[in-house]
Amino acid sequence: MAEQTPQSDRATGGAAETARLNDWLREHLTAPGNNRVVMTSGIADLIGDVSLFRNFRKRAELLRAVRDFDDFDDAIDPYGEHDLGRFRFGGTDCYWKIDYYNHDLSAGSEDPADPFKTTRVLTIMRVDER
Repeated sequence: MAEQTPQSDRATGGAAETARLNDWLREHLTAPGNNRVVMTSGIADLIGDVSLFRNFRKRAELLRAVRDFDDFDDAIDPYGEHDLGRFRFGGTDCYWKIDYYNHDLSAGSEDPADPFKTTRVLTIMRVDER
């Protein structure tokens, strides 16, 4: 995952616009546009087999937990960008994290508040996979 860059070092888009775009991605996890949503193998193990609609309820529960997360505080969201959340799923502590890349995913974005310069990658992982 990309290193988190302090807001003061970022381009002028602003934390409020970055947070708005991050919240939009979480609200549209199943249709993220040019952004990406991925999960680690540890999260996939918690869900189990999803072929032929098996365990689809677990997957839906996971996506709802990420979508509905709103427990942002200074400890988890010091820059006000809504780019990290911690939650429990299946009795396991988990994170979701949004990183900012250029459109070909070869480097970090120069301005995370500009959707024309940024592809967001939301990763869902277990805390012990950090």
